[in-house]
Formats: sequence, C-alpha cells, structure tokens
Amino acid sequence: MSQQVWAAQALESFDAVVSATEGFRSRAGQRLMAQQVAHTFSSATLGKVDEESGEAAPTRSIAVIQAGTGVGKSLAYCAPAIALALSRGTRVLISTATVALQEQLVNKDLPALAALMPQPFKFALAKGRGRYVCKLKLDRLAGTGEAEEEGEDDLFAEEEAAARAKRPRHETEARIQFYSTMAQTLSKGAWDGDRDSLDTPPEPEVWSPVAAEGASCTGKHCPAFSQCTYYDKRKELVGAQVIVANHDLLLSSLGARVLPELDNCLLVLDEAHHLPSTALDQFACSMDLSRITWIERLSSRGLRIGALLEVEEIADIPKHSAQLRQTLQDLARIVMDVYGAQLKSQPSAWGPARVRVPRGELPEQLIAPLGLLAASAEGFLDALRAISKALRAEMRDKPDEAKRLSTLYAQIGMLAPRLEALHATAQLLLQDAPEGAVPAAKWFTLEVDGDFIVVKAHASPILPGTTLRNHLWSAVRGAVLTSATLTSCGHFDFFLREAGLHGDEATTTLEVPSPFNYAAQGTLIAAETRADPKNAAQFTTEMVDALLHDIARVEYGALVLFTSREQMRQAVDALPTAMRSVVLVQNALPRTQLLRRHRERVENGEPSVIFGMQSFGEGLDLPGRLCESVFITKLPFAPPDDPVGEARAEWLRAVGRDPFSELVVPATAIRLAQWVGRAIRTEEDMAHVYCYDKRLTRTSYGQRLLKGLPPFALEQRAPL
Repeated sequence: MSQQVWAAQALESFDAVVSATEGFRSRAGQRLMAQQVAHTFSSATLGKVDEESGEAAPTRSIAVIQAGTGVGKSLAYCAPAIALALSRGTRVLISTATVALQEQLVNKDLPALAALMPQPFKFALAKGRGRYVCKLKLDRLAGTGEAEEEGEDDLFAEEEAAARAKRPRHETEARIQFYSTMAQTLSKGAWDGDRDSLDTPPEPEVWSPVAAEGASCTGKHCPAFSQCTYYDKRKELVGAQVIVANHDLLLSSLGARVLPELDNCLLVLDEAHHLPSTALDQFACSMDLSRITWIERLSSRGLRIGALLEVEEIADIPKHSAQLRQTLQDLARIVMDVYGAQLKSQPSAWGPARVRVPRGELPEQLIAPLGLLAASAEGFLDALRAISKALRAEMRDKPDEAKRLSTLYAQIGMLAPRLEALHATAQLLLQDAPEGAVPAAKWFTLEVDGDFIVVKAHASPILPGTTLRNHLWSAVRGAVLTSATLTSCGHFDFFLREAGLHGDEATTTLEVPSPFNYAAQGTLIAAETRADPKNAAQFTTEMVDALLHDIARVEYGALVLFTSREQMRQAVDALPTAMRSVVLVQNALPRTQLLRRHRERVENGEPSVIFGMQSFGEGLDLPGRLCESVFITKLPFAPPDDPVGEARAEWLRAVGRDPFSELVVPATAIRLAQWVGRAIRTEEDMAHVYCYDKRLTRTSYGQRLLKGLPPFALEQRAPL
C-alpha cells in the first residue's frame, strides 16, 4: 500500500471518529494536526533495511507540533497513528512526562477511541519496574519489617540500616503491620501490586525496600515469577497495539527491549517540552565518596558466591575492593583539601553545599585517583558479570534450587548498581573535552547526615540535544513531538536545539493555534511594583502587599504561583487571619487531597486560592470557576545555582555567545507560557492573569516573553 493511501485512510479514520463522537465539534486546527500526524507516520520506513543488498536507505520522518490549549491533541495523534499502525502491522508508543496524562490516556481517551474505531485494538500502560512490588521482598519484610540476617539476605545500604536503628519501636511495628497488610491484600487479589493503585501511595522510604529492581531480579528463574506483578504487566504489553509509557522509561530502556523497537514503531512524545530536561537527568551520574562499607559487603558476597560456583574471575576481587575503598577515601580527602573551605562556608538550610569545577577542568591531583577508581571498578564489574552469568546457568540447570540461587543473585544485584555508578561517574569526570568541544558539568557536594559528613561527586552532559541525537534519534524512524509550549518567543529554534533536532532534514514543524478567543476571554494585568525584582527583599514585600490586595477580591478559584519556597513562606506569613482559611498551600496536604478540597469549596460557592510552585504551574487542569485568576509573583527564571545550567552558560560565554539571550530567556518563555496556560482551559472560560514583575513590560527580553504568550488583552497597572 502506498504512503498516500495509508495517510488518506488514517485521516478518514480520524474524521469518522470525530463524526461519531456525540456532541463533539469539528475543529480545523485539530484536523490539521491529524493530517500532519498521518503524513509523518505514513512516510517513515519501518523495520530492518539491508542497504548492502541494494535496499534504499530508510526514510526518517519527524514532526514537531505545537498545539495550543483546546486543540484536542490526544485525539489528533491517537486516531491517525493507531489507524496507521493497524494498517502497517506495527505499534504505537506514546510517551508522556506526567502520570496524570498517562492515566487520562489509559483510563479515558483510549477506551473512548476503542469504542469508536472500526478495527479493535488493545492498549496497555508501561511503567518502570520500580513502580511494582517485589513479592519476595514483601513476603520477607511482612514478617519482621526488616531484612533477614546477613547470611540470608542483608540487602540494605548502611545509611538505611542506620535509619532503622534510630526508628522508634512503635514505628517499626507500624511498618511490619503495613507490609503485612500489603502482602495479604496482594495474595487475595485485592491489589495488583502497582504502587500507584494503592489508596494512599506510600512515601519513597517505605516503598523502596519492597520495590522491584532489575539488578536483583532473576526473572523466570525467580520462585515467585508466576505471581510477579511486573512480568504480568509486561505480558499485557506484548499483545497491545498501543503502549503508553513516560519519557524516563523511554530513555532509560533504550536498547533494553522493554518497549517496542524504535525503528519499527510509531513514536508519539506528548508533553515533549520536558524531553530535554529528562534527558539531562537520565544521563547524569553521581557517586558517594564517604559511605563505602557496602564495597566490603559486595566483595565478601562476590567471593563467597563465586567460590560456590567455581568462578575463576573472583581471584582479583579482594585487590579491586581494597583499591576502591582506599581510592574513594583519597578522593574525599582531596576534594575537602581543594574545595572544603568553599563547601563549609555555605548555609545548609537549603540542601547540600555545592561547588562546581570551572570549565570542567579537574584539579591535577584528582586525575590519577579517578583513573585508578575507574580501572578498579571495571575489573570488579567484570568479576561480578562472570558470577551473574554462572548463577543464571546454575538456575537454568537446577530449577529446584531457584529460591536459594535467586537469593544469591539478589545479594550481588542489590549493590552492583552502586559499583556501576562509581564507574560511570569516574569516566564522565575524567572526560576531557578537546579545545572547542563541549565539556561536561562537574561538581562536588557536602552535606551532614547526623554526625556523618557526606561528600559526593557529580557529572552531567550539558547539551541535551547532543545526548538525544546520539541515543534516541539515531534509532527512531517515525515520531511526532507535541505540546502546547514548544515555541519560545514565537519560534521553534530553541526547542529544536534542546531536543537535538535542529538542522535535522527529517524534521518538520507545525504550529496549530488554540481555538480560544484569548483577547475576549482573558486579561493580562501587568501589576508593577516600585522595587526592582532583582532586589529580592524589597520586591517581595511590595509584591506580597499587592498580591494580598488582589486575592482578597477572589470570588471563586484562583492559583498563585511562586518562584521560591522562601517567597511563598513570606506570603503565607503575611496572610490576615480572615484569609488563612481561604488559602491552600502546596505540600500542606497531598496534591490529590488539596485539589479535591479546592473543588469542593468552589462548588459550594466559596473562594479558594491555591499557593503553589513550579509543579503546579503545568499539567493542572482547573477549568471554569476553579481557576478564574492566575497570579504570577515573579518571572520564572531557572534557579541561578544549577550546576548544569552554570556550566552551560560558562561554555556559551567562552565561545562568544550570550547565555541569557540564547538559553535563559527562551527557557523562561516556555515556563511562563505553561504558567499562563493554567488560566483558560475551555472556550467558555473567562480569566485574569496577574504578573507582578515589571520586567515583563519594561525590558526588551520581556517583550520577547510577551510574544510567546496567548494574545490576552493587556492592562498595565501602576504600583499600589
């Protein structure tokens, strides 16, 4: 079948779904997006191509589509993509940035679409292994609340063991009861083993001991394999034509065969503006230079298990182990000799003290120890791989000993990722960029944990585009990237560079405007202060006064967005008694409870104002009266002390470029557009957006930021 026929049939499927949807209005922008999706996915060559035998090189096809709020982008990409996948005998992989959108797709959008499309299709949700419970771990902890003895299964890091030792007896008993209840609920089939499906998902410190992990999992050799939630969910993926994942899982599983192969599926990246930052997080690494007793435990386990299996490669483990411990101690001492004064002089109230290595050029005295560390870690890892290989062979040959062998495998696997992190971090720290090349960001942190000083080393790439080009786009054939905020200051260039698609001949862009009449539906009020926002103390005082004056007039729902916790704290402290009952503060309640209380108040005709920060600035859907006003306290510039951002700005300046204009302003424009986007969610909404930062209207870069916002009616207000 030709590309044109595939595309035409896919668009026909979209049109048929729209026509069959009761009360659904046709939207020109939505159809335009669907048309682009159909064209993009029909053009891509899928599957293996043997160029040596004369087959043409595969065609790559990528579309970057900004679809304004109200376009209905999930239907615009789902209907044509699924129709094409069914015609071409392939699958659709949809990746999102947030759990909320994943749940919307799986629980609402895809079931509705499946009921309307003529061809049946199955869909499934893909999550990382750590979102599911490990039955072996749960059964072990349900009895005691702790792990078994060292000889059996001591699988906790020393810092976790120390935390348990300090835990009050009643808290330990509560943990035991919690795990016991969880195990009973799982065994009765009343819970599916997914952390997110618990009524109240547990805190990370409670969930972590029972979470499934790849490093300690023996798969089909595990005695609990037939009851494993993670593998049950994996089976659902095999039979699904549509798989919904997230950006973290997509990038962390490249080449791991967890998700469909990217050269033989149709990839949709929704909330694509998050992809660059996810890539940086994914490929960054760190290592602890202070807490190192785990190395001795890993060494003793490796020697004991390797000897049982007669693995020859274990002979050098004692040498590698001793070298690692000594080298880490040397590195911690050198870091404190070189950077200790800077680290100790920083206030500890806002997290670890941090010092960045200028230009990524490490002091000479760190080079040799890091080289030794990388070599020792590599030799140790080679020995562990040999042990793991022997263990898997033994499991295959002796299935009746699966439980014992699985325990041995887990004992090594629980600690091996730490060794891998040492190796990766040392390598990236040692990476010496040639002249003109882009250096990695490198930094050290110091924090106090009780009586213990913890020194860590960190490294990260600084250009997400390069990382994505090398690891993702080199494998992808057909992709659609979409979001309401992909242009910055009116252009796609910034996102294309960040995403690694700038200059890619396979990439096309499309901007689909929102169907909303922003000029009639909304007003942007530039409510200035006398103080310059750079004068934080004076500005915050004036801003809080103006904010309290404005929110006192809120009749229904409103959202106030802050750029720092300190700024939000000052606003909360300044609230008059009468207004305190109206305000809901982020983190005072779990997010779901806070939003539920907000809705209840507004539905009862009461005013309700949410105070929140960055995470409340996007992905929050509060239509109608739930959010009639959005208050932006200050332009949302990124924190100035981010080491990756600092390193990147330093490199840009070194090559004669302006980081503020090229990096800071475009990134702020996307963030600001997201914040402003909380105001108008439907064609009936009427809303006001207040911004108290006079730089929005008084500076040249502020004018650039305005160009990236919806065309609200602009009203300027002098200081109160």
